[in-house]
Amino acid sequence: MQHFSIWSLLRNGLSYNEGWQKQWRSPELKREYDAVIVGAGGHGLATAYYLAKEHGMRNIAVVERGWLGGGNTARNTTIVRSNYLWDESTRLYEKAMQLWEGLSQDLNYNVMFSQRGVMNLGHSLQDMRDIERRVSANRLNGIDAEVIDPIQIKEMIPYINLNTRYPIFGASFQRRGGVARHDGVAWGYARAADALGVDIIQNCEVTGIRREGNAIVGIETIKGFIKTKKVGLVAAGHSSVVASMAGIRLPIESHPLQALVSESMKPIFPTVVMSNAIHAYISQSDKGDLVIGAGIDSYAGYGQRGSFQTIEQTLKAIIEMFPIFSRVRMNRQWGGIVDVSPDACPIIGLTPIKGLYINCGWGTGGFKATPSSGWVMAHTIAQDRPHYLNEPFSLNRFNTGHLIDEHGAAAVAH
Repeated sequence: MQHFSIWSLLRNGLSYNEGWQKQWRSPELKREYDAVIVGAGGHGLATAYYLAKEHGMRNIAVVERGWLGGGNTARNTTIVRSNYLWDESTRLYEKAMQLWEGLSQDLNYNVMFSQRGVMNLGHSLQDMRDIERRVSANRLNGIDAEVIDPIQIKEMIPYINLNTRYPIFGASFQRRGGVARHDGVAWGYARAADALGVDIIQNCEVTGIRREGNAIVGIETIKGFIKTKKVGLVAAGHSSVVASMAGIRLPIESHPLQALVSESMKPIFPTVVMSNAIHAYISQSDKGDLVIGAGIDSYAGYGQRGSFQTIEQTLKAIIEMFPIFSRVRMNRQWGGIVDVSPDACPIIGLTPIKGLYINCGWGTGGFKATPSSGWVMAHTIAQDRPHYLNEPFSLNRFNTGHLIDEHGAAAVAH
């Protein structure tokens, strides 16, 4: 793997940038692997990377039905935070935050992680009670969190309208939160995993999962059969479709989740602002465009478009809070497919089938957990047992009733 540094930038700049190597290979598919990861998004690529780096596994394949990082990884609003309510969620997301803070150095690739802070608005007395509760829980778990009042919000964002139909009473604020570049995350993990010998196979759709008794023996793909004893399903919104090939019915629903970006403008928005009550959140990218997210569409589906009604309602709310943006033009809109579990928490761990592991159900919180999701999933696959961080998020919790309800801290309603 070519090492990036200031010297490599200068050297290649002087040679007209003709000396750069390809960032990852396009290998031929082998017929047998020690482990196969289904899904080359951020979570799948992170899983393969940590399997190779932390557990010494080298004969690994990541198969992707489309192109690398072309699913939910490229279809989100790139927000990173760890201020969740329950202990189980807090530990998992805080592990992700710690990995985020050193990720560019670890991968030798700039993922453009910007810790500009994340603000969650409160629009009622009950919202503020919930915020106080969550901030107290965060502090007990060693997470940086604080409650700020309208005056502090106004100092940070002078042009915000505090007296909308949903008046702003205050907010929680996590200063270590922020945003990262989604493409950079996928490319960085892909490059680092490839350098450790992982085969990334694009345009390779899985068509079946083969079992002998209660154990995995391989997967069927459009490029042929792959023999393996370990399969990690990390397919985000399509997880239930792939799991059904093995005879497993997952307790998740898939919904479209929309986002859109504006034309570019000078730096004006200093932080990330989120509002659960009005289903809208906004930040400004390093390119200058406003990145705006909405709530999920109420219907279940696999379309990557979403509805015009959701866009309209979201922009109404954004303009009401930020009248200064009323004449800003929107450049493009897209939709992702979020897989929502009954308790708004992920499912990470073993399945009833030996050698089959699942990572799904992240809802709207998947991107921010990318590093820790891959880290604990790699441990689970390599050791054939969950790490203590993901043990509470087992599939079996829906039988035992040990749910972890994070609907209140999920930033947008599910």
